[in-house]
Amino acid sequence: MVALAGLASAAIMVAALGACAWWTLRTYSRSADAAREERVRAVAGLIGRSAEGLLANNEHSSVRRMVAEATLAQGFERCRIVLPAAKGLVVADGQTSGRVTYAEMPAKWEDESKLIAGGGSAMDTFTRRPDGVLEARVPLVVPGRGTAMLEIDDAHRLTSAETWPLQAGIGIIAATAMGAMWMGYRAMRRRVRALGAIGEALRSSSQPGSAEGELEVNPELGVEAAAWNRIVAERRVFKEHQSGARIAESLASRRSRDGELGSVCDGLWMGLLLVDDRMKVKYANGAATVFLNTGREALIGSDLNKALDDPKVRDAVRGIMDGSIKSRTVAEVRRLADPNAAASSGGAVAGAIGASVLRITIRPLRREDSATALIVIEDVTQQRVADEARNSFVAQATHELRTPLTNIRLYLEMLVDGGGADDPQKRSDGLNTISQEVRRLERIVGDMLSVAEIDAGSLKLNKDDVRVATVFEELSSDFREQAASKEITLKLDLPPKLPVIRGDRDKIVMALHNLVGNAIKYTPAGGEVTVRVGEEKGQLSVEVIDNGIGVREEERELIFEKFYRAKDRRITSVTGTGLGLAIAREVVRLHGGDIIVRSQLDKGSTFTMTLPMAA
Repeated sequence: MVALAGLASAAIMVAALGACAWWTLRTYSRSADAAREERVRAVAGLIGRSAEGLLANNEHSSVRRMVAEATLAQGFERCRIVLPAAKGLVVADGQTSGRVTYAEMPAKWEDESKLIAGGGSAMDTFTRRPDGVLEARVPLVVPGRGTAMLEIDDAHRLTSAETWPLQAGIGIIAATAMGAMWMGYRAMRRRVRALGAIGEALRSSSQPGSAEGELEVNPELGVEAAAWNRIVAERRVFKEHQSGARIAESLASRRSRDGELGSVCDGLWMGLLLVDDRMKVKYANGAATVFLNTGREALIGSDLNKALDDPKVRDAVRGIMDGSIKSRTVAEVRRLADPNAAASSGGAVAGAIGASVLRITIRPLRREDSATALIVIEDVTQQRVADEARNSFVAQATHELRTPLTNIRLYLEMLVDGGGADDPQKRSDGLNTISQEVRRLERIVGDMLSVAEIDAGSLKLNKDDVRVATVFEELSSDFREQAASKEITLKLDLPPKLPVIRGDRDKIVMALHNLVGNAIKYTPAGGEVTVRVGEEKGQLSVEVIDNGIGVREEERELIFEKFYRAKDRRITSVTGTGLGLAIAREVVRLHGGDIIVRSQLDKGSTFTMTLPMAA
């Protein structure tokens, strides 16, 4: 019977593991396809938006270079821009063997509505062919000239190199499970053998004339056989008038079990309290004393209200005692491990210093005629911190995205309604504003993607030679107008000769933009921002110095946390997601450098970024 049960269990487990492996691989493959399709959509949208303006300005080489770089970076099977209305004229092709017509670009071609069968409007289409290739067709509206078509074919498929860790993990789990089942089967067989021998002994002892020694079995059959022999021996001792010794041994065994139970309870990560009908603590394990910040001797026998003063907990325990509550009750209590530290901080960062959230579960535990309440204490601080961070991020991101979208919509409505038809300056200002807001949206989305890559551990560097002089020329050009609009003096203190370092140029520029942009953002009108560059001990040092509002001492490390914004009331009107400094420090540390801050409140801050000058 044991063998049949073992074979049936093994067959069920093998079937379940096989189904689990198939479903896991299938789900992983679908997730990979969905992620690839989302990336193709993002790349197609980015190429489309850039190519429309470039084609309108006859910047064909830029379009071709952009298409070729996208094809190489993303591994597309095909990526090109054609003019269907101009007999399939190929404007740009990402393949080295692609056909591109260089000199036959018409000045104007047919309207975009003729590209769609039935006279409908042009829309993006993403379809997957039976052979698995994803086809993306994105119409590009070139102002004043006509409509082009961006064609992307992506044939990327999962390889064995990408799925082998998953398959290996499933195989290890399956082998471990089968080994555990085999060991359980062997143990069960040994136990059954002992029980069979005990049954034979009982049947033999029931026959007339049998001796009491025939009740014993071979002790090599297992712990059950040894236990049975001990019982037989105790029975013999009892018949030999040694009942007193047996009773003493039983009491000692009970005390030992009680001690082991206490050790097990002390090893739990959850706090346990037993409260009697007088609201007195009868038992507390080690975790409970840690959560309640008190000793075991002081806690046991004390009043519950002194150790855990919460109205909901108190009412739940009283309801259990009088019988009005017969199910469990859950409450959450926020406690400060060090109230003096929170008070000395002026409340600015009270939520971040020693605060913990305890989940209290109260349920009845009745025994004989007395009423006892069991209280389970769990620390859910990290869960609540994660929830608050996620909610803050959603709120900040929504606010950040709403402003540029609103500005874009207002200026587009003005231009569509003909508001700039007779005023070229007004039309130019509107287009410039739209361009600035689109770049702002791009930076926000870029920050979000960078944070997602940091959390997933997939942020990588594309290292190449970086000409520092060119980087700071672009930095000055990018922020000169913004500083002038706030009447802030922007100075660049650069040495006569700047080196060429090794790193990811885009990410280094992003880190510098975050530091300089923050300095301008948090410096009041009439202030000064200085960017000082130097070399020291084989490292490139960049200091961004401002005379702005400064940072509190207790917040100098917190500002580098994701989603954290300083509690200064003067920055409530300054928009931001709290991501810039976190991303900048992570990027610099990936390069082997670091960012530190020195600041005095109301006097200004100095952010120092160091990068190794590797050969």
